[in-house]
Amino acid sequence: MTKKNVIIIGAAGRDFHNFNTYFRNNEDYNVVAFTAAQIPDIDGRKYPAELSGELYPEGIPIHAEEELLKLIKELKVDVCAFSYSDITYSYVMRLAAQVQAAGASYLLLGPNDTMVKSTKPLISIGAVRTGCGKSQTTRRVIEILMEKGLKAVAIRHPMPYGDLAAQKVQRFAEYSDLKKHDCTIEEMEEYEPHIVRGNVIYAGVDYEAIIRAAEQDPDGCDVVVWDGGNNDFPFYNSDLHITVVDPHRPGHEIQYYPGEVTLLLSDVVVINKIDSADLAGIEEVRKNINDLVPNAIVVDAASTLTVDDPSVIKGKRVLVVEDGPTLTHGGMKYGAGMVAAQKYGAAEFIDPRPYTIGKLNETFEKYPDIGILLPAMGYSDQQLKDLETTINSTECDSVVIGTPIDLSKIIKIDKPNTRVHYNLQEIGQPDLVGILEGFLKEI
Repeated sequence: MTKKNVIIIGAAGRDFHNFNTYFRNNEDYNVVAFTAAQIPDIDGRKYPAELSGELYPEGIPIHAEEELLKLIKELKVDVCAFSYSDITYSYVMRLAAQVQAAGASYLLLGPNDTMVKSTKPLISIGAVRTGCGKSQTTRRVIEILMEKGLKAVAIRHPMPYGDLAAQKVQRFAEYSDLKKHDCTIEEMEEYEPHIVRGNVIYAGVDYEAIIRAAEQDPDGCDVVVWDGGNNDFPFYNSDLHITVVDPHRPGHEIQYYPGEVTLLLSDVVVINKIDSADLAGIEEVRKNINDLVPNAIVVDAASTLTVDDPSVIKGKRVLVVEDGPTLTHGGMKYGAGMVAAQKYGAAEFIDPRPYTIGKLNETFEKYPDIGILLPAMGYSDQQLKDLETTINSTECDSVVIGTPIDLSKIIKIDKPNTRVHYNLQEIGQPDLVGILEGFLKEI
């Protein structure tokens, strides 16, 4: 039987996992390329031979998604496997039409072909869109487990934007580990909150190897907690799956891939941000949950905000810096920084666009709907430098930092600034404490 030539369409995450779990040792297929999207400057690399297995001794090239149709023709591709997340259904199927018109088949791999089984009890947290609040939900789950005296080890959805071979398995237990692994801002935003709470978090490229390392963590492991990325469904079989939905974007839970998959897999659904969403949005989301997963437990929650120094905001002309992915492929028009600035009485919001340079100009060109917020893009040293220069050049009184990490530790901000903190707070019953107590009795 002739092998089928395959391109894996991805964004440096799910694509590598699909290769590792389904294609790497599969004699029926020959993966000729990956394509890359969403994240800047991740094409032009190779998926290295050290991770590719015996069938791919030279590794596998990674191209920009813009080259996909040309590559299908040049490489005589039979199958294109779509393998990234937080994409509208219309985009997914428009790309399918283009791929099929070029002569190839279009493949969406599912849980049975890609999920890995853990030897430990495993709780997974996902969301229907980027920016719903899954990270704060994960932190809340881990805090509850730790209060019960359990060793919770987190595993984060991949963000391998550097040396892929070196990033095969990464363990973060101390702040110095962020520097050791040369983390981007996006990675730091996800890893630092775990480190400061005293739990270990793993990430990397090879998620079979990662979970085996987590299960045998030197500090101990009673429960594994999967901290999902974007709106992807988990890489692991879950014993309890929690999905976070956002009433600020009602209807998105049934319009984006694979967010609806994530929702349909749910044992528990958290409706977050009830404190700041309008009633119509909350009710629309609640109806969709009831229609799709009527047996799921629904938890109402608020995303509570505090700031280190409200005086930096009140009456000031502020520049608001928000989490990058939430504004870019997450499509949010505001984040925690904007909500906090309004709450604490900012006099004016300063538009950063007249002051942006370099890579940030490219971000605003690609995502013009971001508006007057500044996304904390930091996938490379150059992006960090451009972010620092833009912040310091902007004519404002102060800076409101709405990112999950303390940005002032990474770049030098020469203006008064304050950081916004946000945490999940359940409203009424049922709550996560009761749900987790019931779960722990059954394992």
